[in-house]
Amino acid sequence: MKFRRENMKTANIEIREMIRKSGVLYWQVAEKIGIADTTFSRKLRHELSNREKTKIGLAVEILKKENEQSEE
Repeated sequence: MKFRRENMKTANIEIREMIRKSGVLYWQVAEKIGIADTTFSRKLRHELSNREKTKIGLAVEILKKENEQSEE
């Protein structure tokens, strides 16, 4: 069981770091890509395909720009 938990924590680490550094919240990303926040959290437990990572990365970038514009 311990092995499984370790894998879940390291799955999609680059996506998790990108979201953390951007200042965007997980629920915002989920909403932007059209899924429930709980579904998004479950998806991150296992390594995503490159296509899904790209989709999430684009959503994070859009949200980051939107947040920056609203702060001005």
